[in-house]
Amino acid sequence: MKILHTSDWHLGRSLSGKSRYNEFSLFLEWLATTIEEHKIDTLLVAGDIFDTTTPSNKAQALYYRFLCRISKSCCSNVVIIAGNHDSPSFLTASKELLHELNVFVVGSATENLEEELIILSKEDAPRAIICAVPYLRDKDIRTAKLGETIDDKNANLVNGLKEHYDKICLLAESRRQQLETTETGHIPIIAMGHLFTTGGKTIDGDGVRDLYVGSLAHIGKDSFPSSINYLALGHLHTPQPVGSAEHIRYSGSPIPMGFGEANQEKKVVLIEFENAKPIIKELAVPCFQRLISITGSFEDIQTKIHQLKNENSSAWLEVEYTGKDVLSNLHEMLIEILSESFMEIIQLKNRQIMNRIINAVTQNETLDDLNPEDVFVRCLDAFEVPNEDREELITSHKEILKSIHEDDLNAD
Repeated sequence: MKILHTSDWHLGRSLSGKSRYNEFSLFLEWLATTIEEHKIDTLLVAGDIFDTTTPSNKAQALYYRFLCRISKSCCSNVVIIAGNHDSPSFLTASKELLHELNVFVVGSATENLEEELIILSKEDAPRAIICAVPYLRDKDIRTAKLGETIDDKNANLVNGLKEHYDKICLLAESRRQQLETTETGHIPIIAMGHLFTTGGKTIDGDGVRDLYVGSLAHIGKDSFPSSINYLALGHLHTPQPVGSAEHIRYSGSPIPMGFGEANQEKKVVLIEFENAKPIIKELAVPCFQRLISITGSFEDIQTKIHQLKNENSSAWLEVEYTGKDVLSNLHEMLIEILSESFMEIIQLKNRQIMNRIINAVTQNETLDDLNPEDVFVRCLDAFEVPNEDREELITSHKEILKSIHEDDLNAD
């Protein structure tokens, strides 16, 4: 049985207001073709299918069109779990309909663990057991207790995550004992998850949100049951194994989510099993839209742009001017240089202008210039709250903001 692991599509995401539907469409076309060429039996999508809980009609159309296409291919099953960006109720609204296409969707944790357990069969014989664990929200794995400290909350989150995987894997092991025969051979247990593991690599500006409030955003690889033969993870955008555990992996996002990921090779993961031992191969995802960062003096920037024009580049550019002269008309100057090219400036940073603004007296500052955390800290300053009392107050404020952010707008 051949299994393909991907995650973090973030369908509908834009880059500094620039639509990326063409990239998403090209990726899904490539993915469908790859599934057919490699004769993939099962596709695993480990969360963050959409970028927001209320995806646009275009994003939804890409999603459903792709699933319809591969349901007619060699791919017998698709397993999709929700990530922290996804709306559980939106994903599960089409659950019954998609089940007819052998697409299994798990949007949120429930009391019935059987709903997270999926038996994959080929030629009417069980071939793998999937523990499809979605993104586990704080309320799914931790019960608030009166008087608990921040460290208590963090410890309870770790224990809650570990306990959930322990329970679902025990159920999978029990089911495996019932299903295994001489004909089936050893049936692998494949788990899924959308979380942050200890030591996971991130990149500045990748948009990866903290999953939990406080110091705990990570769970160690040793917290997962040893019965898992492969763990397909989502959330981190950099493709990577978790430490030395090659069978615990992030596939990463399929397209760069920002300029910080521009030079990163994107991948999906192909897994086959020999007596439940995974044989892992990474497949490189093509670059569908080149992103290039240019930093330096005006002359440096001009030279690089001319070089790219000579290459007939169609890249999207992030330009940061670091020269000493103050160029108030920098944008107009660059637009003129870019004329008769296929390139666009997506982000422009003028270091001198920025420094002038930062150093200026901000007497006309408004709420639009501040984020919620800034406002809260200023409130603490205004009421002269002692430093020793601030940590718990700031943590509580973050918890409230997070609960608002995770409110499922599609739920009843």
